Amino acid sequence: MADITAGATLPGHLFLHHEAAVLARRAITKDDVGHALTPTQDQKYILIAICAYALGILVLWHIPYVNIILLPFKLVTVALHEFCHAAAGLCTGARIKSITIDPGEGGQTLMSGGKWCCVMPAGYLGSSLLGALMVFAGFNVLASKIVSVIIGVCLLATLFWAKNWLTRGTTVLFVGLIVGLWFTPHGIGLRYVVLFMGVMSSLYCLWDIVDDTVRRKVNESDATKFAEKTHCSSRLCGLSWLFLSLVFLVGAILLGLAFLKDDPSLPSNN
Repeated sequence: MADITAGATLPGHLFLHHEAAVLARRAITKDDVGHALTPTQDQKYILIAICAYALGILVLWHIPYVNIILLPFKLVTVALHEFCHAAAGLCTGARIKSITIDPGEGGQTLMSGGKWCCVMPAGYLGSSLLGALMVFAGFNVLASKIVSVIIGVCLLATLFWAKNWLTRGTTVLFVGLIVGLWFTPHGIGLRYVVLFMGVMSSLYCLWDIVDDTVRRKVNESDATKFAEKTHCSSRLCGLSWLFLSLVFLVGAILLGLAFLKDDPSLPSNN
């Protein structure tokens, strides 16, 4: 059969046949998807770490006194939650007045102006997205370093707007932790801490949404305020945000498996 050159002109039916053959070769098959989602040995360790982190967090969460171990990570998750409110407000023309977090794991962002339809859901959904981003980055050292810079910038912005010492102390502590972990051998320490923060942030957001909106009605929750503005059920808002948060988390794991296969930063891959 003669070769088809770039300048050749084909009859209509041959052209369509040729294009169909090209598309068929490019089509993604089930085997391709299966191969992409089949974890490498290193990715298996990451999946085990995600499961271990999730189990450890759920166990420690409900043990009195021992659960204080999680307090710094809970507080930084609240700080990221409030940052997301502030970022959404800033993007919609608001002037940010202050960000505060308290020992009871609550937080408040004061601002003037902005679009409520963007600001109110931004806390849960934004921190869920950041958590998912950290989980995705946990599959690769370089990705973890890049995302750690993003998280560091978010925390420094929170520090700029902070109005109490607990908020300042939390942000400075974790910015210092991120900087210090950059110098661990091959960045492994940074990778696993970023992964833990991602799992913690994702689970905290999921639990907070369920606790505030699905299990019981909290008058001061973001979902309740959003429901009042939109004249719909706060539980419907909570379930919608819960679904999106789950999509973020599952999507982060699947994307990590598919696109972060080999980590050249690890000695075993060099």
